[in-house]
Amino acid sequence: MGNTSNDETDRRLNLTVGLVVVIGVACVAWAVSSVLDATVPAPWFRIVSVAAMLGLSDRATIQIRIKDSHHVVGMQEAVILVGLMLLPGPWLVLCTAVAITIAKATTRTPVVKQLFNTAKNTAVVAAAVGTAGVFGLSGPFSTTRDELPAIIAAALAIIVVDEALALPVIALATRTPLITLFRANVDVRVGGMVLRLALATFGLFWFSRYPALIVVVPLVIVGLQIMTANQLRARAERAAWQKLAQATDEFNEVDLSAVLSSAVTRASELFSSDEAEVEIANLSVPDRLVRGDSTGIGYSGAVQGAPPADGHVIATALESHGGTTSIGELRLRFRGKVTLNEREEYTLRTFAAALCTAIRNAAAFAEAQRLSDHHAYAASHDPLTGLSNRRHLYEVGAKLLSSGAKGQLGLMLVDLNHFKEINDTLGHAAGDQVLAEVAHRLAASAEPDDLVVRLGGDEFAVLFSGIAAPALALPRANAVLAGLTPPIEVDGMRIVVEASAGVALAPFRGGVDELLRRADVAMYQAKREGRPVDMYARSRDTADIGRLALSVELPRAVAEHEFTVNFQPVVDLGTGEMISAEALARWHHPQRGDLNPNRFLDYVERSGLLAAFSEAVLDQALRAAAAWNADGFAVPVAVNISPRSLLDPSFPEAVASRLEVAAVPAETLIIELTESLTLSQLDVVDEVLGALRDLGIRLALDDFGTGYSSLATLARVPVHELKIDREFVAAMEGSAEAAVVRSTIDLGRSLGLLVVAEGVESERQRGRLWELGCPAGQGHLFGRPMPVHRLLATLRRGYDGRPGALAPSLHESGEVIRMPVRRPGARQDLG
Repeated sequence: MGNTSNDETDRRLNLTVGLVVVIGVACVAWAVSSVLDATVPAPWFRIVSVAAMLGLSDRATIQIRIKDSHHVVGMQEAVILVGLMLLPGPWLVLCTAVAITIAKATTRTPVVKQLFNTAKNTAVVAAAVGTAGVFGLSGPFSTTRDELPAIIAAALAIIVVDEALALPVIALATRTPLITLFRANVDVRVGGMVLRLALATFGLFWFSRYPALIVVVPLVIVGLQIMTANQLRARAERAAWQKLAQATDEFNEVDLSAVLSSAVTRASELFSSDEAEVEIANLSVPDRLVRGDSTGIGYSGAVQGAPPADGHVIATALESHGGTTSIGELRLRFRGKVTLNEREEYTLRTFAAALCTAIRNAAAFAEAQRLSDHHAYAASHDPLTGLSNRRHLYEVGAKLLSSGAKGQLGLMLVDLNHFKEINDTLGHAAGDQVLAEVAHRLAASAEPDDLVVRLGGDEFAVLFSGIAAPALALPRANAVLAGLTPPIEVDGMRIVVEASAGVALAPFRGGVDELLRRADVAMYQAKREGRPVDMYARSRDTADIGRLALSVELPRAVAEHEFTVNFQPVVDLGTGEMISAEALARWHHPQRGDLNPNRFLDYVERSGLLAAFSEAVLDQALRAAAAWNADGFAVPVAVNISPRSLLDPSFPEAVASRLEVAAVPAETLIIELTESLTLSQLDVVDEVLGALRDLGIRLALDDFGTGYSSLATLARVPVHELKIDREFVAAMEGSAEAAVVRSTIDLGRSLGLLVVAEGVESERQRGRLWELGCPAGQGHLFGRPMPVHRLLATLRRGYDGRPGALAPSLHESGEVIRMPVRRPGARQDLG
């Protein structure tokens, strides 16, 4: 497109120059014809004088560069006006044509320019002669005051014709708008014309009386030329410094793009170049090239992607004051060869120095802005998944709640089930892959206006906006959760990720905190009821203000010994005799009665009172064991321990201290570890477990089979017992569940571990477990949790006259070989 436009401009330029040449040739032909027909002899002295003055005025010119073209400002107009009073019109035309041709031939001006200048000046003279004749100028040396209008008209004709023939050609040659050229130095041109008109007026009254004054004309012409040159030079310098000042003012921008754009347009205007470009490198911002002219930017982008550019280039480096570090280059591009004068070179160096400083400042600001944006993004987004984080959720949620946006606001809280097992089994790198994929799927399934958040760990949230009706919240949540259904492939393995979610709608009070709490309540309700997603309902909210009040009462409960322990027996399935008892903590609240641990245990773990709570439970459990041991029932007691206790290196010492206070041997205590809350891989956990085992304390793995990492945990933790989760026992009639129970029993037997089945509710289950080889069981069939005094009374009473028995024997004494209920020896550690 650009080449087509340039070709069209060149064609128009050639046509215009050709037209001017044709006009000049026509004027010369008219002059020759008129001279040949005239009867007046040729005034040779005056012809030679005028020709000399014309040649002198052509050589004594002022050069003005416009882009790659140099144009001259001469004094031919003054000489022409003087010549009108010295020569007949035809002779003046011929004299002009010959003088200009000879003057141009002595220079290195291209032939085309010679022809154009000669033709133009010849046409200007012919126009002046014709205009003067029209207004009554009768001839040389016969002028009077009445002919002053003719001289003025001729002067105006010179201006109009000279501008009409020269400006279009200059505009086309330099690709400069015609109106711009016309306005440039118009006052100087008009002032010069006034001086030349004054010179003509002087000649009108004095040349006819004193012909010798003709020798003064060259001196006057030179003086006028020097005065005009000085005026133009001063004007150019003022304009250059004004433009330079404007450019450096624009460099005060802190936006790098604005600085580079200003540099290109201002440089092209200031140095009258066809194009200018700035290339930057070696900065904290990406390398870049910006190219354009005084009208605008043509290219801005990477250096490698810039289109090729032709022409003569004047380049200057953008470097530090010492010249040691270059950050790029400023280039002025011209279609033809151009040499800058001394003033322009100094201006270019000053411009480049100011630009270098501006680019450095803008680049530093851009880097600071980038770091600020990065930090702002990092502060509001999760680094692993790229999702928004909790802080951003609070900011956006608070804004939406306060803005009164259309529709209702809702929050979906998503928790991945058994994600810890993925980390423990496949490693944290695989776990990170799963989290990233879950984040991607949640974001893809959510609507565009929803905010998907990673709250931490394996917990995510989706902030729903614009819910038209409360009934639509649950289907919207199900649609998001459905995105997690397809298996995720990690290191060639296909993993099915299950999640539980809770949905809550924005409350009238409480803000984002209350919205999160309600979604958390709904999510745990979904977990308890085995549903993928559940909606918050106030009627099922156990984590209400009353529950929060419990956390405030915890210190008092510990101090006043409100935590009590009940005991549920574990029996030999074959004989029905109690072989151990599990301690189950209760909070005997003075107003609310006995509270189950799931009502308060989370608050205990977060309150800093976990150690005191654990010691209170251990004390009561060990005192109970001492009591029934003293009564002749030498069986141990099992106590559930919070996984957080295993992160406390001082926990084994606390247990040893409790054993010493209760005066019972270490084997009296069994510590149960919850398998569904998989143990951390931290070294401190291994040390704590090792220390407990070294004390002689037995370890049991509770809820075995409910997590992905059951076998991995069993291989790592030195346990003595396995407890089969009650869900498998309850569903044992199914083939899959029976297989799990059977395999667990076989595994325990092969490892020399005691296997205990939880949730035994009927004799049918007891018989089935015994047939599968399970030696021990626990459940309501044998006894519900009870205080220690009731358990002792029950043991003393026994069953069918057998103290210590809680159920009938499945066989007669001596009829079968009893299975061992305790390990015969130490288990070999699994490697």
